[in-house]
Amino acid sequence: MKVVYFLNMGGVNKLDECELFLKNMFNDENILDIKSTFLRKMISFFIRKSRIKQMKKNYIQIGSKSPLSDIQSSLCDKLNQMQSEYLFDYISTYVPPFAKDVLAKYQFSDDDEVILFPLYPHYSQTTVKSALNDFKKHYKALAKVKIVDVFYDDMDYNDLIIKQILAKQEEAKANVLILSAHSLPQKIINKGDAYEKHILKQFSLLKERLKYDFKYIELAYQSKLGPVKWLEPSISDVLTQYDKKGLSVLIYPLSFCIDCSETVFELAIEYKHQYKHKYNLCECLNDSDDFCAYILNKIKLL
Repeated sequence: MKVVYFLNMGGVNKLDECELFLKNMFNDENILDIKSTFLRKMISFFIRKSRIKQMKKNYIQIGSKSPLSDIQSSLCDKLNQMQSEYLFDYISTYVPPFAKDVLAKYQFSDDDEVILFPLYPHYSQTTVKSALNDFKKHYKALAKVKIVDVFYDDMDYNDLIIKQILAKQEEAKANVLILSAHSLPQKIINKGDAYEKHILKQFSLLKERLKYDFKYIELAYQSKLGPVKWLEPSISDVLTQYDKKGLSVLIYPLSFCIDCSETVFELAIEYKHQYKHKYNLCECLNDSDDFCAYILNKIKLL
């Protein structure tokens, strides 16, 4: 038996999970980089209480749930139907389905193989490391474990993104392409996190390939939280710059393989409302046939 687990933070499946998500996320030492467990729990509590009301309001605008779980479930179903060599399932870090529950569904022998596929194109302690650590806490079997490495610079993967962008551009006819990446606190990067380097490398690759299709191509960062310094420029500032010029924009969510609240609320609703001129948004690769084929090819190369 060969089982492939997609790893992701997870998306809220119902409004009641909002507080659970925040609690688990901000108690994660990879997210809130505070050595004292007691202090981290205290700060996590205050963050949770300050954000929960607005978080629920945001989710109500997108149907009271994230699309992430449904899309990941569909992705697994499609991959399981396409072939019989691998069994696909998914694990979420902060909301169900949790690692301990998903792992309980399978009885592994020493001859079996487990493949971990973090659905994060770029490495960060806040994403890949966090997800792998969570898995390791609950995995007790002796079956061999393989891990799919980050794939931000994989040209087969970037070809899919380019195809997605150009397909949307046929109808959008946008002047500006904005590749939007989830931001991180600058202090995490300063401590050696590779995330920004990976983002900049992928941005450079895509910009070179798409330079004749758009007048301007920009990198921007979204999802800043709190008063500390985060990666810049912010997407809000970049949008303001081009809004003043009256240009049409096309946004691609660079940090995500699967649509989530950061894409269907933040990018599709919040920033679109800010922009006065023509605003277009690309979907993530999600459960597309192309992405399924890429995943299968990727794990066969392990």
